[in-house]
Amino acid sequence: MNDRLTTVYASIDALIDYALAHLDLDPRNADWARNRIFALFDLDSYPGAEATSCRPCRGEEDRCAQGPERSVGRARIVPDALLSAFRAAAVDCGLFEAQEGPMYADIVMGLLCASPADLDDRFRLVEHRDGGMAAMQWFYDYCVANNYVKRSQLDRNPRFDSHGLTVTINLAKPEFKNMKKAAAGNAVAGGYPKCTICHENEGFAGRDKRTLRTLPVTLGGESWFWQFSPYGYFDQHGICVNTDHTPMHVDRDTFGHLLDFVDRFPGYFLGCNAALPRIGGSVLAHDHYQGGGELLPMHKAAAWTSLTLAGYPDAVVEILDWPGTAVRVVSKNRQSIIDVSDIIREAWVGYDDAANGIASHDADGNRQSALSPSVIVTERGYEMSLIFRNNAVSDEYPEGIFHAHPEYWPVKQEPIGLIEAQGLFILPGRLVGQLGIVEEALAEGRDLPDEVSEFSLEWGELTETLAGNRDREAIRQAIHDELGSVCYRILGNTAVFKQKATTQTFLESLGFAAR
Repeated sequence: MNDRLTTVYASIDALIDYALAHLDLDPRNADWARNRIFALFDLDSYPGAEATSCRPCRGEEDRCAQGPERSVGRARIVPDALLSAFRAAAVDCGLFEAQEGPMYADIVMGLLCASPADLDDRFRLVEHRDGGMAAMQWFYDYCVANNYVKRSQLDRNPRFDSHGLTVTINLAKPEFKNMKKAAAGNAVAGGYPKCTICHENEGFAGRDKRTLRTLPVTLGGESWFWQFSPYGYFDQHGICVNTDHTPMHVDRDTFGHLLDFVDRFPGYFLGCNAALPRIGGSVLAHDHYQGGGELLPMHKAAAWTSLTLAGYPDAVVEILDWPGTAVRVVSKNRQSIIDVSDIIREAWVGYDDAANGIASHDADGNRQSALSPSVIVTERGYEMSLIFRNNAVSDEYPEGIFHAHPEYWPVKQEPIGLIEAQGLFILPGRLVGQLGIVEEALAEGRDLPDEVSEFSLEWGELTETLAGNRDREAIRQAIHDELGSVCYRILGNTAVFKQKATTQTFLESLGFAAR
């Protein structure tokens, strides 16, 4: 046997050991799993090795025990290095082309990780013993370990706080500058699965989803499922999807669904995009929510003022000190949360205010206003945030009156959905190179280069801030501050009420009174 083939076999053995240690591969299935990988490449000259058992990785003995009993709380483990070694060895041996590496990595990991039913059983075991949040942590770690969640890439994304917001640059996410492009990017040709988030994607080879694993959940007595996002925007970012392929909508039942979820997983937030083009998600054809294990800046925003409504003494409505238009309903009573939130929703979706440019419907009678709700659990009880959205357009703003205005498009042109409306901005990967050019020009005292001329607004503000300072660290900090400032102003663009007092007037028209 040549040395190249020996290296391939060694890389496969390493993956088998990894699966035994971190993917709960039963040692009784080790030879079977190895042979399934061999069959992919017609490999039949395996020289054999020592009997494979659950050998701990060096220095990681406390993280390698079989089953969920030992995996709760373990450090996150990623297979990147082992998969890179396998791909390099296989390409060097002529088993596949380099560009086919991601596909074969997905195939191999799909063969090595547990079935959906086994994972569901193990999840329920952990949940019964340690609670919902411990079980979700175990499930997330598993999805990182089986390479569905690309944690290493998430960790490489630049991220910083500025102007009360969190700003990230997502190096993996494609940029969709309008909803048509976004919808096209999430379309599925051929009709199966019906869309990119349907349950039928679990294990689907046609979209390299062999390692996708979902978790059944029940919301409002209906069948839904949870899955983590492969290129999440924040820690433990995932979506909760209706098992039925039914269109996105926000109604009274939505509030109950969100509360059901956080009752079971109280350390997560869960929210919903406004179910309208330009202000919602790109998958409007399939009802789903978003959430995860990280509180976003809006969840921590202070209250500008507080109001109450007669008949609901146990509920408080806070107008948030926030650049977008948002209120927060706080109560320990589930029913009060649902009732008060729905009173606000029903009023907003039919609200017209010509003086402030708000039209609830367009000239053809299509609805233009919607709410984006999001709930967390705190010591105060349930906190249901309600973000007011409107997707009207005009001659001046054909992409949306309450959308990022054109002067900010060099930084962010994509629609502002739930996550960004809550203060976590996901900026396009192109900015790394473009802002690198801006930084160089500032450091060298040159004019704004032609290839980034679209950043003239940001350039003017940066040169005024820096006042000739060419220190690299100062320049980078100024660029971060500028990005945060632009994102803050974009949220101001999305605000349907530009003054918080107008929000208060709207609520008072519904019977709310200041505390």
